[in-house]
Amino acid sequence: MMAATDYSFRLKDSLLGAQMLFVAFGALVLVPLLTGLDPNVALFTAGAGTLLFQAVTKRQVPVFLASSFAFIAPIIYGVQQWGIPATMSGLAAAGVFYMVLSALIKIKGSAVLHKILPPIVTGPVIMVIGLILAKVAIFMAVGKAGDGSLILVAPKVALWVSMVSLGVTVAVSLLGGRFLRLIPILCGIVAGYALCLIFDMTGYTASALAEFNAARAAQEASGAALMTSYAGANLVDFSKVAAAQWLSIPNFVTPEWNWKAVAFIVPVAIAPAIEHFGDVLAIGSVTGKDYLKSPGIHRTMLGDGLATTLASCLGGPPNTTYSEVTGAVALTKVFNPGIMTWAAITAILLAFVGKLGAVLSSVPTPVMGGIMILLFGAITVVGMNALVRAGKDLMEPRNLSVVAIILVFGIGGMSFGTADFSLGGIGLAGVTGVLLNLILPGKD
Repeated sequence: MMAATDYSFRLKDSLLGAQMLFVAFGALVLVPLLTGLDPNVALFTAGAGTLLFQAVTKRQVPVFLASSFAFIAPIIYGVQQWGIPATMSGLAAAGVFYMVLSALIKIKGSAVLHKILPPIVTGPVIMVIGLILAKVAIFMAVGKAGDGSLILVAPKVALWVSMVSLGVTVAVSLLGGRFLRLIPILCGIVAGYALCLIFDMTGYTASALAEFNAARAAQEASGAALMTSYAGANLVDFSKVAAAQWLSIPNFVTPEWNWKAVAFIVPVAIAPAIEHFGDVLAIGSVTGKDYLKSPGIHRTMLGDGLATTLASCLGGPPNTTYSEVTGAVALTKVFNPGIMTWAAITAILLAFVGKLGAVLSSVPTPVMGGIMILLFGAITVVGMNALVRAGKDLMEPRNLSVVAIILVFGIGGMSFGTADFSLGGIGLAGVTGVLLNLILPGKD
């Protein structure tokens, strides 16, 4: 008789696999939409990465890998500074960092993770990732570009859309049924998108734009300097959807080596490396199996690293294990890892549907902004929770020094280096935290 977690690949499980992808879909495509990457490529690399992970872990662990939220800030910054190909080299190197950790765990045991990356380091680093993105969320929620330099949507319309998207996401996560609670982001996106269509069809978007332009004209007449505006009479533009092919190859991008991007992005992998450990423990508690022993945390970490590097070599966001899917596994009580094979195959097939990528790319900026307010705040809370659960006295001088310096370096944008090489932001915060924890006296 097949054990609950034995691998079995059966046609009758294909719909259940597609359902698992549906659970992950909102978060999976959110990362490329926020960072300027191709959502179709993200779908392909999520599927391919999951299959690679299964091969490395002997098809024992029922998890799905897809776009990592932890890398949103460095991807946005990297794309602006060096372009997508150079940023991909940094992300690929982050995957190699996972592989190095995997080797250390194999040699020294899993305790080495807690020695190098204790909660006193990873907690504030995760907080920095969330807090450093707060301005991006607010800018997009009020209808501006992510860097706040352009107005893309009339502010009054943008606020309605972003707050409805945010409200629905929160409401579903709190009040939705057991299955809906697994997809609050997707529900928020759908609600915000639907409201945008209603505003466009009723003419509210156009009237709000006229009101906004009249106010700008009055300000301009008074001599005020105004921000450039690209706000239009419609929130949703279907021209790209109409032009897109039904079937097309995703816009794959190959990396171009860039030392600056590598130095900036690799330290960011500190936080998701620890989250990976927690995710493996979580799926183990759901299935009742100890994955730290078999296939071993070194194999799961290696699989995650290889999947991340593969994704980056194709132009997709780094991969990570998805807790939403773990929740769906707990809900359905189906522990067969073959389900995730079907989810991966479905993701790969959808990646070649050109119309799907075009529809996803048409999601208006305020919709994403509303979701981001909750998302980036949640990332910050995850970091705070890591510190709370560690039970450390944060007012103790050693702990205070480590946490304080990480937070101020990261949020304040401190950087060190030369014209050719520099380390700053989240990366500097992570490296500084690791070094301070290792060299300051009084370590447990």
